[in-house]
Amino acid sequence: MTPLSRESRARSLAHHLRRMITPMNQTSKADSKADVFQIGDVRVTRIVELEVPTNPTFLYEEMVPEAFVPYHSWLMPHFVDERGRILMAIQSFVVESEGARIVVDTCIGNDKQRDFPPWNDLQLPFLEHMTAAGFPPDSIDTVLCTHLHVDHVGWNTRFHEGKWIPTFERARYLFGRDEWEAWEKTSEAKQGEGHFGDSVLPVLEKGLVDLVDSTHQITSEVSLLPTYGHAPGHVSVRISSKGEEAVITGDLMHHPVQCAEPDWTCSFDWNGEMAVATRRAFLERYADGPVVVLGTHFAAPTAGRIVSDGDVWRFEV
Repeated sequence: MTPLSRESRARSLAHHLRRMITPMNQTSKADSKADVFQIGDVRVTRIVELEVPTNPTFLYEEMVPEAFVPYHSWLMPHFVDERGRILMAIQSFVVESEGARIVVDTCIGNDKQRDFPPWNDLQLPFLEHMTAAGFPPDSIDTVLCTHLHVDHVGWNTRFHEGKWIPTFERARYLFGRDEWEAWEKTSEAKQGEGHFGDSVLPVLEKGLVDLVDSTHQITSEVSLLPTYGHAPGHVSVRISSKGEEAVITGDLMHHPVQCAEPDWTCSFDWNGEMAVATRRAFLERYADGPVVVLGTHFAAPTAGRIVSDGDVWRFEV
């Protein structure tokens, strides 16, 4: 496909896509705690825990701010600031489909003792924001963890009367079977160390966890998409309703710059080579189409699409 035909196709999709990804409640970035996106009959609500400028070396150990300069034309102002810091979010998505309420990933959580100081012993109004958006914890049917890293499982539990209890007491918690089988052999899981002790094992011990395949269908509109690499059983979430589609990435990509630099691996990748191959396959599959991409760590406006840009891609909001 020539560059001209790609651009023509992109223009023809633009109006349709803007309707799909424009948040239904328009708030400023500074005040945005819950944005809503409509994908056919499915509503996706973004609930923010943290959204802050971050030194790029947090994700990419050898990276310097100047590495982002070639992409400033489309990364700024949403995804990188004038000082070369990357703008990221830690957030959940509440997916409403066929009467079910599904929380995708549960961030860091409050009261958790963490070695990384900015995440240690947080006291944030995440549950208040979720409730204000119309989703009190007891209204959630399903919690899906795209993988079992510390910033995706935190609100699985909350601290109450001296112990960790499930936050979403009525929900079934879905873990990828391959993901759990890789982790259960580790000392963290066996001995309840770190975030496994306060955020994973308590829901397992309560019998609330279902281990599911990497293509598991949650509703007829919402299913899992295997995207292994960042974690051994990592999954993304595919939404398909009334001819419209979206994908919630999980940590398939941490930042939109990885569209232009798909070979940049993250410091936290389990298998960097596999993560690169998975990311490239994803970008090739969804480039220049109408599929809405919701980046789990992408700062506001969070939703966009993949557009071909020479031999690589860019993220267009």
